[in-house]
Amino acid sequence: MVKLWDQEVIDWRIAMELNGDSAPLTLRAAGSDRALVMDLGKDATAETARRGAAKAVKAVRELGAHSLLLDVTPMKQALGAEGLAAAVQGAELACYRQPAWKEREDTPFALYVTGTEGLDAEAVLRETDILTRAVCFARDLTNRPGNLLTPELMAQAVKEAAEPLGAEVQILTETDTRALGMGAFHAVGDSAAHPPRLIVLRWKGGAAGTAPIALVGKGVCFDTGGYNLKTTAGLKTMRADMAGGAAVCAAVLALAENRVPVNVTAVVPAVENRISPDSMLPGDVITSMSGKTIQINNTDAEGRLVLADAITYAIEKEHAAKVVDIATLTGACVQALGFTVAGLVSNDDEFCGELLNAAGRAGEQYWRFPDFPEYRKMIDSPVADLSNQSSDGCGAITAGLFLGAFAQSVPWVHMDIAGTAWVDRPRREYQCAGATGAGVSTLYQLCAGMAGR
Repeated sequence: MVKLWDQEVIDWRIAMELNGDSAPLTLRAAGSDRALVMDLGKDATAETARRGAAKAVKAVRELGAHSLLLDVTPMKQALGAEGLAAAVQGAELACYRQPAWKEREDTPFALYVTGTEGLDAEAVLRETDILTRAVCFARDLTNRPGNLLTPELMAQAVKEAAEPLGAEVQILTETDTRALGMGAFHAVGDSAAHPPRLIVLRWKGGAAGTAPIALVGKGVCFDTGGYNLKTTAGLKTMRADMAGGAAVCAAVLALAENRVPVNVTAVVPAVENRISPDSMLPGDVITSMSGKTIQINNTDAEGRLVLADAITYAIEKEHAAKVVDIATLTGACVQALGFTVAGLVSNDDEFCGELLNAAGRAGEQYWRFPDFPEYRKMIDSPVADLSNQSSDGCGAITAGLFLGAFAQSVPWVHMDIAGTAWVDRPRREYQCAGATGAGVSTLYQLCAGMAGR
């Protein structure tokens, strides 16, 4: 956690300046008191401050420092509390290290901030620290190897984190979900010896009786592709196929710990997509919880199946007023947008606009895909209500539209984070190789914004 400075001894001081004459994110020495200047450039934003603070922390740690004082005085007037929060988050995330199952030495590192006069710094630091720890929780879960994060272990981890915060946790077993008719969920989950779990996490911080916003996150703890088996290279990062589930749980944890006055429910269909005698086969026709039938044309298009039933559950059982789903859903989205931008599909312009505004506050980038009628025809099936694979490309769009078919008339946004949830090579200074915690901050800001925060 970043603390307000109170004359503690420090190794380095970083001054964050806004200089119109130099390129952004430039480090330079200043004087003889072990100071570095982080030049944010003339058009600095909160995201620039987030990236700049992270770059500064990494620089001084490479020099052997054990502590750092971040002076935000030069940027305070231009960026205010939002800039302070972003800088603090960037500094904290730059200190993140992946969990490791070997002996290693973790050197303590102390972070302090000064120059916050005129800002409610204590409140900003507290909220930001809680949100940042939630991002790290999502990273930790996503970085776990598949054998250490089965559906049951994921459910246990969420329950242990949520209960001390006053959030409700309900874990539905395979008996419960089968009784609900969740045929799409079980078409995937029945392929594994580790049985599926439906994780339902509720934070009731808003007015009693107010319908919640539902955050539905894909929780495929490992994805082999089923009988449409992935390549060797493709299998390497498939422990991260539950990053959407980790993101929605982390966002709710942060909302609960910060006591945000909003009603929100996370629904995570946690499964493994493996190969067994009971695995679904290409050509199979299954029946979802909604009653819609689905033709399986690709067993590796499994995420949309479990999400379809989870969306139906959120609407019919949790009575959600609005729904956001988030998933590492398609390689097509990576091909279209790369590793710094995630894709959106939505049935509601206003709600999608609210999410994009939240993403701006969070420093994350999204791009809304079109949803013209001809795209919808690509998931038609001659033998079922829907096909789980496009007949003619446009995979990121058609996958989103498949999910939209289960949103009924509820305002809904789909977030495809296939490219942003995991990076082998960091694209932002506050990232490291592995899970990024994509989506957590945006979902938090969306729900906090709905609560007037």
